[in-house]
Amino acid sequence: MQREEIIDKLKNSGCRITKQRLLILDTILEGNFTCCKDIYYKVAEKNDSIGFATVYRMMNTLEEIGAIDRSSMYKINGNEDISKCEKCMVSLSDNTTIDLSEEKWNEIIREGMKACGLINDQDIKHVVREAGV
Repeated sequence: MQREEIIDKLKNSGCRITKQRLLILDTILEGNFTCCKDIYYKVAEKNDSIGFATVYRMMNTLEEIGAIDRSSMYKINGNEDISKCEKCMVSLSDNTTIDLSEEKWNEIIREGMKACGLINDQDIKHVVREAGV
């Protein structure tokens, strides 16, 4: 969705288009973020009067109007308490599918990244499949 289309949807849903909302929207459109906290930190660099709750509410609003889809985020267990992906389905080019358990998914991502030389012994905190903002 383009900026103006999102603004129109926000207006149609009854939202006032404030400077804070525009700043948050523009920040989201500028980059790829994995969570509200990342967006908040970027927004706070530009305007430290915008709180985390404001960013979080804006994300919820954007999701409600269909501008973003946070369900495309997959999180992998590390050493801290983060959400689990219970199951992952992989579709192959021959139309077969493979259902992977959380443990198998974690193992595949970790070992694949090690084999490619991208990580050593680090724990993976998130894996995000981009759905387009």
